[in-house]
Amino acid sequence: MEHFIVSARKYRPQNFSTVVGQAHITTTLKNAIRNNQLAHAFLFCGPRGVGKTTCARILAKTINCENLQPDGEACNTCHSCVSFNEGASFNIHELDAASNNSVDDIRTLVEQVRFAPQAGKYKIYIIDEVHMLSSSAFNAFLKTLEEPPSYAIFILATTEKHKILPTILSRCQIFDFKRITIQDTVDHLAEICQKEHIQAEPDALHLVAQKTDGCMRDSLSTLDKIVSFTGGHLTYSNTLEHLNILDYDYFFKVMEAVLKQDVAQAMLIFDEILQKGFEGDNFLNGWAEFLRNLLLCKEDKVQHLVEVSGNLRERYKQLSGHVSPAYLITALHLLNETEINYRLARNKRLHVEMALIKLCFLQQAITLSSDDSGEVVKKKLVPDGSVPQKLRAPFARAESPKAGQPATTQTIAQQEARLSIEVPKTPAGTTPAANAYAAPVASGGMPAANAYAAPAANTPATPAAAPAAATHAAPASTRPIPQPATRPAQPTANAPKLTGLAAMKQAMAATQSTAAAQERIPLTMGALHVYWEEFIDRFRQANKMTVVSNFALAKLGLNVEANEITLTSGNIVQLRFMEEEKLSISEFFKGRFRNHSIIVTFILDEQQAPADLGPIPLSGREQLAKMVEKYPLVKELKDRMNLELDV
Repeated sequence: MEHFIVSARKYRPQNFSTVVGQAHITTTLKNAIRNNQLAHAFLFCGPRGVGKTTCARILAKTINCENLQPDGEACNTCHSCVSFNEGASFNIHELDAASNNSVDDIRTLVEQVRFAPQAGKYKIYIIDEVHMLSSSAFNAFLKTLEEPPSYAIFILATTEKHKILPTILSRCQIFDFKRITIQDTVDHLAEICQKEHIQAEPDALHLVAQKTDGCMRDSLSTLDKIVSFTGGHLTYSNTLEHLNILDYDYFFKVMEAVLKQDVAQAMLIFDEILQKGFEGDNFLNGWAEFLRNLLLCKEDKVQHLVEVSGNLRERYKQLSGHVSPAYLITALHLLNETEINYRLARNKRLHVEMALIKLCFLQQAITLSSDDSGEVVKKKLVPDGSVPQKLRAPFARAESPKAGQPATTQTIAQQEARLSIEVPKTPAGTTPAANAYAAPVASGGMPAANAYAAPAANTPATPAAAPAAATHAAPASTRPIPQPATRPAQPTANAPKLTGLAAMKQAMAATQSTAAAQERIPLTMGALHVYWEEFIDRFRQANKMTVVSNFALAKLGLNVEANEITLTSGNIVQLRFMEEEKLSISEFFKGRFRNHSIIVTFILDEQQAPADLGPIPLSGREQLAKMVEKYPLVKELKDRMNLELDV
């Protein structure tokens, strides 16, 4: 029976030209060899399975080649190349630092460096997984690595460069290997399949490349497994079955049901996925990747980032024409939040199903939050006390105010449809221009969606039903929307759009002017105690009970005329705790009382400390005297044994 050799070893590159996906490194090494500009130490770092050790061996063989080719490759026919290929070269030493990481192993290596090569020009030392060396081993290696003999070259390889001492890094010429792209992996696998007479569909090879995430060694090992599983005939279906990957057809079916707002069909498809043994996080991850591909297919200049086969790319492109960028961006945000909270959910199936239900009605929410031109816009924020605000979208667009009618007659009831993205509190009077993060969308770009929660399924969205809904909801909340006293001039179509620092300055100026116009809250002891308890509760929720206990002992004082709040501490430890939070305490009170002229003062009152500290401790002789007075036999025992008090 013929001995089987795995593909990862059988097709391991033997020269620079056969290395896959690392042209930037192989070209540099070949030019250095041709120009005789070799460094004395190299460091190859990068992910696993991308060719670090392979390139180190090829470099070692090429350096000692007796008949170097014009293109910088080894001849593979001279005595040095043949002995290297047979594993009998005395000039190339390979050390596995994962198992030989002690200082004694490095000292043995340094002792070998002293001897010149018997044949050939260089002695090459390859140290794999060099980050596993101990600190003492690194220090023992420093001097030799910095000033080795002229015939010694060191090649270090590692997957974790950050674990190597900076003194080692500064003495090496560093080469960063990158992950092998999916297309390069597919081309290499197809070449191997042709040599091995294996029938493989391109889609199947794409699955293998995507599964291994840029690691060529894993790709070849996976290929060997699937060949044994399928008998040498790789198809998309049997590769899916073997790799336990969710078929993209499921995502197309779910997308079709979601666009039709068919919740029942979407739930049935998800149930079928669960019955096949897939977990909810597998579905969420694959669904997010699917939506990301749809989003990229909407722009020709980024379609190359969709790493799928040609037929599947066309299918993505056709479907992307039926979905708006706003929907895709908002859906991706929703799925990202769902995936983050998946591990915390107890009922994981319900957690994913709720995301599916939201996605089914997401298109309706996007439609409600867009203007007449179809462009998604940000709604004005309605202040609601100190609680977080939520974006609101009207069921039907309100009619424009008539001539002479003020815009403040709009009520919150006209914006009753709430969406579920919470945003930071915005002071009254802040205009949408103050939102520095809402940058204008460049021509040809993708507008960002700002809402993803779906309205109730049984809520009518037709214009005929809007007046009735507004009339019914008006008694629930008739507070008018606060409008700014002076509205900033809206930018014209030809005016330059503010971005970056200019937009942030404008937003800050609008916020400060609005905050200055707010009515201050009177300084009273009652309000001060309430706000102080609220501040302490922050640390209580963070389980910082030592801070809570020290803050609770502080005595509050108030000087209304000077706008001064005093916090009196009974001891120096309590004062130190309060001084560490001085800035946050000051900002907290200024924000709560809406008064930026408030001064917070800390006072140390040592008279509050307890005066009765207990009796003074007795010395050793005083304790002996009291024991002798109470128990006379103690003195007799001391005299008989001739004991002395050692104090």
